[in-house]
Amino acid sequence: MTVQTSIDPAAARPAAHNQKTIVFFLVPNFSMIAFTTAIEPLRLANRMRGDEMYAWRLASIDGLPVTASNGVVVNVQTSLDDERHALASSRRPNIMFVCSGIHVEQAENKSLFAYLRECKNSGVTVGGLCTAAHLLAAAGLLNGKRCAIHWENLPGFQEKYPTAEVYADLYEMDGNIWTCAGGTAALDMMLSLIGRDNDEELVNRVCEQALTDRVRNPHDRQRLPLRARLGVQNAKVISIIEFMEANISEPLSLVEIADYVGLSRRQIERLFQSQMGRSPARYYLEVRLDRARHLLRQSTIPVVDVAIACGFVSASHFSKCYREMYGKSPLQERQ
Repeated sequence: MTVQTSIDPAAARPAAHNQKTIVFFLVPNFSMIAFTTAIEPLRLANRMRGDEMYAWRLASIDGLPVTASNGVVVNVQTSLDDERHALASSRRPNIMFVCSGIHVEQAENKSLFAYLRECKNSGVTVGGLCTAAHLLAAAGLLNGKRCAIHWENLPGFQEKYPTAEVYADLYEMDGNIWTCAGGTAALDMMLSLIGRDNDEELVNRVCEQALTDRVRNPHDRQRLPLRARLGVQNAKVISIIEFMEANISEPLSLVEIADYVGLSRRQIERLFQSQMGRSPARYYLEVRLDRARHLLRQSTIPVVDVAIACGFVSASHFSKCYREMYGKSPLQERQ
């Protein structure tokens, strides 16, 4: 399926005197949900205003159509070379968003990185949707900057780019660097942009058109609460699990966990057997292996470093535990 787009999405309406131009740079396997929930609020804002406050164009490395992760092919209007030349002309955008998704590391490109730096240096706000914070970091734009990335990619991102201040937030707008975690978080970030440029009334009208009841706070959690995700209601068990998830690289002993929650070791053992169907030690191991699986799938970090990051004393012990859990070795997982 191919999506046709036009350079001027609403030429029949007059341009606003304070019009903003936005470039959406698509890379292969970009997230369609993040892209559409970013661009649709702009269209709705224009419709509610009755003019073209927001204009946009789509770009790719070579100016050819780009396939999203869902298989939909999207046509673009410009190439990377076109956009680099546009920075020195009247076509320079106000904002440039990189749209990515799965396998983001395959989109790494020196020319793209140079373009991102050129955008920032020329005063263009640089943004990333879904996993694109990875590309912004690789270009050197996130050192000391707050940023957001999809929770699934967060562990590998933290290991690879320790100088970036990454959070499991919906979105971050740190100066002229904007990032969002993808999914419908792009909608919240764009509604925030519309609110900055206009007023709350217009934001509310756009929300009504999009059938959403509010603009979420950027620091709202990405994932479902543990109660909903795991079906666990016991507050002590939830507290223990959160404590485990916060201590992956240096696993805690059951004694330390017991001191933290104010229970005995035997009480914790009984709670986990009744609530989780396994011992706390087993569950803690599963948490660490799950983190390792994300690192293997979402990064190129050496296996031995993945083992260390997930609290294993040796690569051989890590491989043994991983094979027992998933039926394959860490190297096979990565392949």
